[in-house]
Amino acid sequence: MKWIRMKYTRWFNISKDGLVKNNPVIIAVLGICSALAVSNKVENAIAMGLGVTFVIMASSMTVSLIRNFIPGKVRMVTYMVIISTFVILVQMFLEAFFPDIEKELGAYVGLIITNCIVMGRAEAFAVKNPVRYTAIDGFASGMGYTYVLVLIAVVRELLAFGTILNMQVMPDNWPSWVVMTMAPGGFFVLGILIWIIREMSKNYDVAAQA
Repeated sequence: MKWIRMKYTRWFNISKDGLVKNNPVIIAVLGICSALAVSNKVENAIAMGLGVTFVIMASSMTVSLIRNFIPGKVRMVTYMVIISTFVILVQMFLEAFFPDIEKELGAYVGLIITNCIVMGRAEAFAVKNPVRYTAIDGFASGMGYTYVLVLIAVVRELLAFGTILNMQVMPDNWPSWVVMTMAPGGFFVLGILIWIIREMSKNYDVAAQA
């Protein structure tokens, strides 16, 4: 029973790190370029978030499986080859089933390969841990990235177009906030979101210590 409790405790801690404590966007401030570029619409944010989550999980699990066979001198090149393989699969999937979203995302799908979150989890976690923990870490990091993108996209799409998932929410005479369709608008929303979440975390820590 003690071993089972320790196992589930570690799974919980890994999940909490990726989703909240060490959130890749809010805390580590990684993947900012794509977060600003594709979060002008909720559907784009969801597609990018799920794509990144799949790539993190698949690449990290692959690295974990073969970690004992990767020479130290070529480990970064090996990571790049593995990551690029899964990025190509994501791009092909979007082209086949969601061509409109693929066109909206444009080059940013291919640029998942340069996303620091993906490479970071492979180097910091996957190469040191077994697959069962790596899968949880990859999922938590990907979902941590995804929900931040979606939160930003909800605000930006609502203010820019008056819609959520292309469904009209605001009145027809809603004045469009053009700046929210551009990267500066996304940067503004992200900055406020980081400030709010960090302040909430700070207050929670103070309350927990009291």
